[in-house]
Amino acid sequence: MGLLVRFNIIVIAGCTLAIVAISLICRTTLEQGARSEILDQAALMSDSALAMRAYTAAEIDPLLERQMTSTFLPQSVPFYAATQNFLALHAAHPQYAYKEATLNPTNLRDRAADWEADIIQRFRNDASAQQIVGERATPMGPSLYLAKPIRAESGCLTCHGLASAAPAMVVARYGANNGFGWAANEVVGAQVISVPLAGVQANASRAWQNLMLRVIAVFALLWLMLNLAWYGMLVRPLRRIAHTADQLSRGEGGQARFAPGGARELATLARAFERMRISLEKSLRLLEK
Repeated sequence: MGLLVRFNIIVIAGCTLAIVAISLICRTTLEQGARSEILDQAALMSDSALAMRAYTAAEIDPLLERQMTSTFLPQSVPFYAATQNFLALHAAHPQYAYKEATLNPTNLRDRAADWEADIIQRFRNDASAQQIVGERATPMGPSLYLAKPIRAESGCLTCHGLASAAPAMVVARYGANNGFGWAANEVVGAQVISVPLAGVQANASRAWQNLMLRVIAVFALLWLMLNLAWYGMLVRPLRRIAHTADQLSRGEGGQARFAPGGARELATLARAFERMRISLEKSLRLLEK
């Protein structure tokens, strides 16, 4: 096996291992970045919902107080305002979802689904948990969800305490069977935000592919440069020395000489062979006399 072939086997094996390692590191980094981006989107949606709730409580509810003496207006409820706002967003972007899922809601549309009920139960079991992040399969593709606990505040108990003590307007609108019996500071639901994974993962995959194409191109260029350097500095001078030595051994050298070119080590080797050739010529001439 030639020196150049052995060199290429070593270089190709090293480059392959390096490319595989770079590929794994880059893919992991890009996937983590994509996940962080999705969590940032979910956190932004969560903060937006909290801002809408605070705005409704501070500015909308006081404007509706007079009308609330004769009828119940759900627009005065911060929870309702946040949900309605995100329903409009969901209509334009069905892959995004927001829900203030509740185990025992006044409005049955807010009742927690089975997987949401499991999240609420986890918050109930761990009072210190501030949020839960997970993934689940949906008809729109994989989705990442961010959930935060909803606790019953003292102001909530006016409408959600005992049904007999609830405002008559609330009971008239929603009935006396749902949304009552809450206790102060009890985890009654979870704010659940779902953000699609497919789009961000596809972007990360395309970025990984483009990056790996560039990495492979760089390694291919490096391999070519190393081959040219290896051949020019070592293989070709050695072949030239070997060819000259072969000619001399067959008596076909004539005026062949070992040219002291190339790297310092090869030049030293060529000069040593040249001295040996001169010594052999002198010895042969002495034997012929």
